Amino acid sequence: MIPSTVERVPRHTAEHVNAAIRRQTDENVHRYSAGGEEAVRRRLSELDHEWDVERTLEANAASVVLAGVALGALVDRRFFAVPAIVGAFLLQHAVQGWCPPLPILRRLGFRTAEEIDRERDLLQSYLPRSS
Repeated sequence: MIPSTVERVPRHTAEHVNAAIRRQTDENVHRYSAGGEEAVRRRLSELDHEWDVERTLEANAASVVLAGVALGALVDRRFFAVPAIVGAFLLQHAVQGWCPPLPILRRLGFRTAEEIDRERDLLQSYLPRSS
């Protein structure tokens, strides 16, 4: 069965890595909320610029594809295999939520959009409600 978009990356991430990401999010919320409203607003601005794991995978794949095409055109035709392999990995990620770079990126702390949104939602609860 194909997992839902929201659950596919965490489902294919080791539980201890998911737990570390959740723990880091909770620590961020605690640290920034203790710093007051200005610290929370600053962190919310940082979160607006944080790259999620999907965007990181897409940028990584696009870079490797472009390098493979350039090397295939300029150095050796066999380099054209690189974009084909990367395309297969992207398709696998789109369908299953897993591809070879994913475990590395998750261990480096790249979060899903939903995980980033969770931190954003928790932090916003520390801001005064506007009328």
